[in-house]
This record gives sequence, C-alpha cells and structure tokens, in this order.
Amino acid sequence: MQGNCIFCKINAGEIPSATVYEDENFKVIMDISPAAKGHMIMLSKRHCANLLELDDESAASALIIARKLARALKEELNCDGINLVQNNGEASGQTVFHFHIHLIPRYDNDQMSLGWTPGKYEDGEAATFAAALAARL
Repeated sequence: MQGNCIFCKINAGEIPSATVYEDENFKVIMDISPAAKGHMIMLSKRHCANLLELDDESAASALIIARKLARALKEELNCDGINLVQNNGEASGQTVFHFHIHLIPRYDNDQMSLGWTPGKYEDGEAATFAAALAARL
C-alpha cells in the first residue's frame, strides 16, 4: 500500500466498493462516477503508478481479465461497443497514479467522445518513427 493512494485503500478494504472480480493481482470495481452504467475499473493489487511500472506477467493477465469483463458487459448490458481506457501520466489524462483500466460500455449515438483530431505524417516520417521505436524493443 502506498500512502494516500485511493486505489490502494480500496484494495485494502478501507474504502468500500462494489466488487465485480478479484484475484491475487487485480480487483475490478464499479466506477462511482461512471461515464455510462456498467463502467468498471480494474485496479492492480500491487501499487505501481502506470503501465510502465507493471511487470510483464501482470500486464498480460490484465488484458485477459479485461477481455472476460468486456464479454460480461456485452452479454449483460447488450452494449454496442466497449472502450478500454488506460492512461499513463498526467499529460494523458491520468488523475490517480495507480495502474488501472477503465471498461466503459458504449452505445450507438451515446454522445460520449473519447476521440482526437487526426494528424498526419510528412513523407517518410512514420517509417523513421517506426525504426527508432523498433530499435528500443
């Protein structure tokens, strides 16, 4: 547990939550300020600020669990789509610095927006970025 981290307190049971799923590495709760009914948050049990601090095994497990949750949302709510939102760093919109994934049910014409204005690359720029990033893997 890390200091005043609200998600650590939820994991420890100090703050009540409506739990959907829990195992040794993750706890999934209903978001108390949902973007849509059914909005869940998957919290890592181990405090780490973001995806970059998560170990490989936990990162892989998180996506498997998210897929199971997404299927449950689809079956229960008959939603038209599901957003998985995972922000890393303040510039990305992260406000709680503890790894978590939002699962948000979406419906045709729901008026919710998670988009951006598309940009473009100059000639050869995408290939240059791709090569530089690939070299870091």
